[in-house]
Amino acid sequence: MHVIENLEKLLLQGQDNALLRFGLGNAYFQQKDFAHAISHLQRAIEHDNGYSAAWKLLGKALMEAQEKDKAIDAFEKGIACAEKKGDIQAVKEMRVFLKRLKTP
Repeated sequence: MHVIENLEKLLLQGQDNALLRFGLGNAYFQQKDFAHAISHLQRAIEHDNGYSAAWKLLGKALMEAQEKDKAIDAFEKGIACAEKKGDIQAVKEMRVFLKRLKTP
């Protein structure tokens, strides 16, 4: 919880940006606190809509939270964003997750 506390302190001090929000989202994801992870990852994307790693982790957090339709949407948007940036690895990973979600 130490990492989360440090990052939350930075946020309270007014340092609010995509990287900080991604760090918080990732830390909460690792703690399996998916609601907080989703909240911070959504804010990361608001700061930087082209942040493909945030889209990918948001999709994974939504999957874990049993939010299938929202996860599909996040992965689809993340794939489009990653393709624009040429982030081939992120595209491949998100397509795998998307395929799992769409397979009955």
